[in-house]
Amino acid sequence: MIEPRRGLRNTGVQAALWAAVLFGASAPVAKLLLGEVSPWLLAGLLYVGAGVGMGVWRRVRRAPRVHLPRRDVPWLVGAVGAGGVAGPVLLMVGLSSMPASGASLLLNAEGVLTAVVAWVVFREPADRRVVLGMLAIVAGAVVIAVPTGHAEVTSLWPAAAIVGACACWALDNNLTRKVSLTDATWLAMVKGAVAGPTNLVVALVLGAQLPGLAASAAALGLGFVSYGLSLVLFIVGLRHVGTARAGAYFSVAPFFGAVLAVALGDPVTWQLLVAGGLMAVGTWLHLSEKHAHEHHHEAVTHEHWHTHDDGHHDHEHAPGELVAPGVRHRHVHTHEARTHTHEHYPDAHHRHDH
Repeated sequence: MIEPRRGLRNTGVQAALWAAVLFGASAPVAKLLLGEVSPWLLAGLLYVGAGVGMGVWRRVRRAPRVHLPRRDVPWLVGAVGAGGVAGPVLLMVGLSSMPASGASLLLNAEGVLTAVVAWVVFREPADRRVVLGMLAIVAGAVVIAVPTGHAEVTSLWPAAAIVGACACWALDNNLTRKVSLTDATWLAMVKGAVAGPTNLVVALVLGAQLPGLAASAAALGLGFVSYGLSLVLFIVGLRHVGTARAGAYFSVAPFFGAVLAVALGDPVTWQLLVAGGLMAVGTWLHLSEKHAHEHHHEAVTHEHWHTHDDGHHDHEHAPGELVAPGVRHRHVHTHEARTHTHEHYPDAHHRHDH
């Protein structure tokens, strides 16, 4: 049996890190747009951009139609409501009243809260290294959240709004994992197509005015990249390494966002340096984690993209349907029950108890 790749060689780790890079750019760039776009309206435009962009992407690539099982619909509805509707509004409200660099680092709370929900509610396993990493990230978030007298930071409310957004996305991440074997581009398209227009209509009813063509185009483009493509990559991460660990790898997003914010003019403060250092330690602890033990797989039949060289997809195909090793393909397949030992993540094939 070929064991799954570990560390930075794992597909899920790579996908989660790229998702983090794309999402990390969202806070400092959105901060620039908030000068002429209201927070609620901008939240709507970002997800409209994600939904429309992923719809075009699927049309160009001639992606197959997706039939979501009825039992999975509540998970998707909850994810859209928490992460697509509530989360971005809270982020834009908080971002409008604090520096983009600090707001970016504070977004590390999403990874922590994602892991807590995964551990407490959905019983995903955790070890000492991951827990210590989360504590370091929490300490960094506390440092960056304390008011310092900066002209834009006059209370804890902006930080509280951003942490509230992180809580919404933490719930979203855990609910999305329940449907993570569904085509990721379709999930991103549906979330954008529902959440974007919802916030757009609410913002207009509350009196917001549509911005000019340039600002609107910038918001839509940012949404496609930072909320569309980033979400697709994050769902791939969920599929391969589980919710808590995907959230941990995604924690590098705030570092990238903070660096970009400084490049755009934000000051470098002692809080930024201390918080960044603590969060870097926490992220390293997550990236260096190893987990192995004897575990049992129950027999299961499902459908998702896979290859025949990852240790869990050694099934046979019907005559005339041979697929070479290493070639990605999708079809309904059955995993026979088995018990074995190897290093693994709590991915779609390792959701066992400990």
